[in-house]
Amino acid sequence: MADQRYEVPDNTAVRVALWRAMHVQIDAAPHVFEDEIGLRLVAPDEGWRSRPDMDPDATAGFRASTVSRARFVEDLVAEEVSQGIDQYVILGAGLDTYAQRRPDTASRLRVFEIDRPDTQAWKRRRLIELGYGIPDRLRLVPVDFEAGGDWLPRLVDAGFDAHRPALVVCAGVTVYLTAPAIAATLRTLGGLAPGSTLAMTFMLPAELVDDVDRDRLEETKPRALASGTPFISFHTPQEMLALAQAAGFGGARHVSGPQLAGRYFANRTDGLRPSSGEDLLIATV
Repeated sequence: MADQRYEVPDNTAVRVALWRAMHVQIDAAPHVFEDEIGLRLVAPDEGWRSRPDMDPDATAGFRASTVSRARFVEDLVAEEVSQGIDQYVILGAGLDTYAQRRPDTASRLRVFEIDRPDTQAWKRRRLIELGYGIPDRLRLVPVDFEAGGDWLPRLVDAGFDAHRPALVVCAGVTVYLTAPAIAATLRTLGGLAPGSTLAMTFMLPAELVDDVDRDRLEETKPRALASGTPFISFHTPQEMLALAQAAGFGGARHVSGPQLAGRYFANRTDGLRPSSGEDLLIATV
């Protein structure tokens, strides 16, 4: 076993898991997305809701954005499974809990979670400690993208069939990667088997973010830097579509944050809405 001194989850992964749980615990029904297993994995100290990054009002838009993209992704998974896809790859999986929450559809898939070695080692240990275990349908694949980790061979070694189509999701990751790392990842994905689909989130430049959200985004940047996860990459939708085309994808479309808001938050009476600033690229091979 790896030295547990180095088994620590990425702080951004922890924050996402806690926001997902907060949505269930403090936001009014209907809940866009329900996940408290991530909270069990983290097992934070009492009073975790008092953390500055958990402020229920100041972070409401970020929390809503997090659950809206999670809901969109899992709706996409269900759609792809209905069409016969049986390989699901999560790049930058963090503390994703799909395999634990959705055994009904996960049993029809082989789920590959790729993330940094320290986060993966910690998550493996916690899943075992909590009794979930690591079923054969779930493969944890440790890779460091920025250190030049060649993730596709590692994925194949874990049982991925590169000759068959797959759904690949990369959510909440690209903002932390350099432009070369993003381009290299897209080129690799563009070479997957025909019929494969990619869903990748990306952060918009500040000038494309709604006025009401821009100040909060700017306030978040120094905190991200201080925590060791600086915001690095921002793209316009046109830039992401061009990157997908250059990487070899046959088709690509842009799904905006407002589209997700309209899809999942319409007619709410509590005023909860996702913050703007994060959009989605959907590309097919």
